Amino acid sequence: MKKKLVFATNNAHKLEEVSQIVKDIVDIVSLNDINCHDDIEETGSTLEENALLKSRYINVKYGFDCFADDTGLEVEALNGLPGVYSARYAGNAHDSEANIVKLLNELEGVQNRNARFRTVISLILNGEEYLFEGIISGKIITDRKGNNGFGYDPIFIPEGYYNTFAELGNEIKNKISHRAQATKKLCDFLIKNM
Repeated sequence: MKKKLVFATNNAHKLEEVSQIVKDIVDIVSLNDINCHDDIEETGSTLEENALLKSRYINVKYGFDCFADDTGLEVEALNGLPGVYSARYAGNAHDSEANIVKLLNELEGVQNRNARFRTVISLILNGEEYLFEGIISGKIITDRKGNNGFGYDPIFIPEGYYNTFAELGNEIKNKISHRAQATKKLCDFLIKNM
């Protein structure tokens, strides 16, 4: 029987993406499934801190083994911004379109379009904490392309590809993305330790 793990996220896109990647290893339990409707504040100054805040919150309040992630888009020309503020870059509304508009405005006329997505997953299993990281480098383009994905996917082309994450679709993204890499490390760990 597969182990059940709570994924501490309210983001339906992330839940679906990660569930597809781990479906053969663990059963993902959503916050909704455990009747948690709390908005867990991400007050950390790093991705690691935010991931830990979320997993610790669920573990302490509900007693479940769980994991949480935090992801940031780190743009070289902006000294790593939006980074930990990626979801709230244009304000607290978590408005992807407004975030894209703000980022593209800030990069107008900038030649260096290098960027990377970075995901950190925090796992609490049997009272122990573990961290897993995934990184994918690429470039920010000047206008949106593609209809799949979420967040900054329509303006990010991963290294080695000619299409944005939003054009590549979930099948390819779920093999190469920052979140896929971190989730694969999580899965490898779970296979060895469960």
